[in-house]
Amino acid sequence: MESIFNEELITQLVQTGTRGAVNVALALLILIVGYLVAGLIKRNVKRLMLKSDRIDETIAAFFSDLVRYGILVIVFIAVLNRFGVETTSLVAAIGAAALAIGLALQGTLSNVAAGVMIVFFRPYKFGDFVDIAGTSGTVKDINLFTTELAMVDGVKVIVPNAQSWGQVIMNYTANPTRRIDWTFSISYDDDIDKAISVIRDVITADERVHADPEPVVVVVGHGASSIDISARVWAATADHWVIKWEMWKQVKQAFDRNDIEIPYPHQVEIHKDA
Repeated sequence: MESIFNEELITQLVQTGTRGAVNVALALLILIVGYLVAGLIKRNVKRLMLKSDRIDETIAAFFSDLVRYGILVIVFIAVLNRFGVETTSLVAAIGAAALAIGLALQGTLSNVAAGVMIVFFRPYKFGDFVDIAGTSGTVKDINLFTTELAMVDGVKVIVPNAQSWGQVIMNYTANPTRRIDWTFSISYDDDIDKAISVIRDVITADERVHADPEPVVVVVGHGASSIDISARVWAATADHWVIKWEMWKQVKQAFDRNDIEIPYPHQVEIHKDA
């Protein structure tokens, strides 16, 4: 009798273990396949959205992420169903958990809300050079929680979306044109009108400088040892820094050719005879 009881117990344990092993194997299979399918659908959704001229890469990336997360939630529910968890009970549990998580993770949810605002109002998009949360860089990625920037020295910076949306955003590449400013100094002994003419000739000779609005070259101040002349021009945003750097060199060379002095501090040493 005892032998029969032991055999039945062993049989039940084997059957239970087998069912558990099958469920675990199927759950792992669902997770793996679901994860791969979510990534595949995300890429296809993004590709299809980018075919439209009215949808830019920022919006396409954001909504493809939403689709991926939605599929992963369905996969998670399917995995729980493999272990006998009822869907109705699961929905109620998820609702209660969502409320608790929402209260505990208010900062994270604010990042999601800010991410939605950034995508819809688009203060910046992929490829823009911006200053957000005190950090300057090129926008490389915008997702539900963060914005990724690449600084000019190659450093990767992750900025929470709540900080991006909640502070002043400076977008340097949003407009097609930008103004370029310089201040050049000349000696008090130099001819001011000649210096202004030399600066204007150098600037207007560059075909990248726009004629409208007209370049402005004016005296802006009398320094301790120099006359300060300001030059302002407009050019394409993409040419901004190249023109700014090149013009420093070209104006200095033009000053040298026209015997215009750029004053600099001098130190005079007086040696007394022993």
